Amino acid sequence: MSQAVRPLTELQALESESIHIFREVAATFANPVLLFSGGKDSVVMLHLAAKAFWPAPVPFEVLHVDTGHNFDEVITFRDESAAFYGARLKVASVQDYIDDGRLTERPDGTRNPLQTVPLLDAITDGKHDAVFGGGRRDEERARAKERVFSLRDSFGQWDPRNQRPELWSLYNGRHLPGEHVRVFPLSNWTELDVWDYIAAEKINLPSIYYAHEREVISRDGMWVAVTRVTPALDGETVELKSVRYRTVGDMSCTAAVLSDATTVADVITEVGLSTITERGATRADDRLSEAAMEDRKREGYF
Repeated sequence: MSQAVRPLTELQALESESIHIFREVAATFANPVLLFSGGKDSVVMLHLAAKAFWPAPVPFEVLHVDTGHNFDEVITFRDESAAFYGARLKVASVQDYIDDGRLTERPDGTRNPLQTVPLLDAITDGKHDAVFGGGRRDEERARAKERVFSLRDSFGQWDPRNQRPELWSLYNGRHLPGEHVRVFPLSNWTELDVWDYIAAEKINLPSIYYAHEREVISRDGMWVAVTRVTPALDGETVELKSVRYRTVGDMSCTAAVLSDATTVADVITEVGLSTITERGATRADDRLSEAAMEDRKREGYF
């Protein structure tokens, strides 16, 4: 007597799709690399990659483009997490590029846009033909335009008009010498899906994703932490607030949200009630213009 096949839950289906993408890339590309910052999306990606190839080790390196302005807690977690999963971590340093004159500090102090050149150099030097990124379509309108396999030209640039169809989850990774493909295994996930998966898989994250007390200032409608990179300016009032971070990036462009969510379950409830995306709520670099993210992606950004 045949036994009925139990349908997958939505979260299991997303996991299955992502694992399929990791295996497809490993089978068809010569030298993939996974972008890994220690943030929640990259941690979930590394967890999925570990499941995709278990019990073998993850068959590609992980790469972090370090601005030098990252939160200390995240950098510590990045190193611990890479060691936990047995991943080979490479770090490209924006500070090195500033020190030797290849890049100069921006007048606004943010280094997030400065990641593009070190990233493209690391891809070229490592001869990487596929680069896994943690972008999701729900985050921002430019990322919503991306396919799962997104071609970059020999300059590392993205042309949103040059997107390949991906009917029936068939992915086209063909590319010319010098080109590479950005691959987004979490493309169809939402922020809530990511947190549901973190809960289901009991995945550890940096502590700043949960509510904690921190000195902050109100700047441009956002709660900006008082740090060596973002000191309080004349006329700004330093306040001690219970905050957490929905997304983690450069300290100079990433703000916190007021929160009492100290557990994964609390965060899931909070995210479920939110009416604004994580980047829209807390990323100053996305507020530069209506097309800020798309402009950076055209230049070779994540």
